[in-house]
Amino acid sequence: MVIEYCKGLESANGYTVARQLLKCGTSIGANATEAQNAESKADFIYKMKIAAKEAEESQYWLWRCQYSKGYPDSILLQNKLEDINKVLGKILAASKGKSPFSYFLSFSIF
Repeated sequence: MVIEYCKGLESANGYTVARQLLKCGTSIGANATEAQNAESKADFIYKMKIAAKEAEESQYWLWRCQYSKGYPDSILLQNKLEDINKVLGKILAASKGKSPFSYFLSFSIF
């Protein structure tokens, strides 16, 4: 969704914002995915914290877009990002007392 939104930003001549949002918006998933192969619990938490920071930066850029004339509406992405922030927050909170791998296994369908 963020990639498509950034294409719309570029169409509205929001090249700089589109570039910034594309970097941080796609980095959330990349860091969360990388955390799946963490070398330690501390490494897992570190990578998930980076994902959370990238989510915060994405939120900033989406707020800027929302209040900029001529930019596409960002409410849908902001709502999706709120959900992502909640999930990342729960993962980080749960990982402080548990193995990060057992946390994900608890959500497994197996």
